[in-house]
Amino acid sequence: ALECVKEFDEPACVIVKHANPCGVAIGDDILAAYEGAYKTDPTSAFGGIIAFNRELDADTAEAIVSRQFVEVIIAPSVSDAAAQIVAAKPNLRLLECGQWDNKTTGFDFKRVNGGLLVQDTDQGRVTSDDLMVVTKRQPSDEEMRDLQFCWKVAKFVKSNAIVYVKNSSTIGVGAGQMSRVYSAKVAGIKAADENLEVKGSVMASDAFFPFRDGLDAAAEAGITAVIQPGGSMRDDEVIAAADEHNIAMVFTGMRHFRH
Repeated sequence: ALECVKEFDEPACVIVKHANPCGVAIGDDILAAYEGAYKTDPTSAFGGIIAFNRELDADTAEAIVSRQFVEVIIAPSVSDAAAQIVAAKPNLRLLECGQWDNKTTGFDFKRVNGGLLVQDTDQGRVTSDDLMVVTKRQPSDEEMRDLQFCWKVAKFVKSNAIVYVKNSSTIGVGAGQMSRVYSAKVAGIKAADENLEVKGSVMASDAFFPFRDGLDAAAEAGITAVIQPGGSMRDDEVIAAADEHNIAMVFTGMRHFRH
């Protein structure tokens, strides 16, 4: 949760459950960001971990404790009034982490039988200048902003990862499915369950689409723009599918693929 929220310069909130983001949003302040993140998946947010990249204030603390059960809240700082509100909930842990720098740790460690696996941390970031539009239609400015937001979130979702975003807020997250097309379907189901409109939203895929079925599923759901690494042997078919559905698609040239 903390590593994900550090990706954003704007006031941001990340809600994580079982190591996967279930809601992420930015807003004018952290209360607006929390509202956006929570509405993505209120069911999964129950018992989750909530991270902010701004000071936790009283209004936001009150909104959280009055609405949901939460295990942990983490923020760089906490106002006195917010601390008092949280203290009234004996099983809620509040972590004040201090202001961080933008450096990330260099390695990830995985415990295995008889030792550790060590790998480089995924530190990949992209800007609009890094993105290659591969479809006939260019993304709008609003779509491009949401695509970059979406890509930041996908970095922290277990692969196969599909993230739907609209207006700088997640509306559906498909995580950890064995096929990419099913992750896309799960994201759509999540959005439908919360009555969130997918039409006009964008989608991120943490790795390339091996077949066009993922694009067909996205189009059926109402997705209008897609960000993905590219690099499939069938990229031409996937691009053709996007053009067929008038979807704008950009390639990053890098993948996330979190495990």
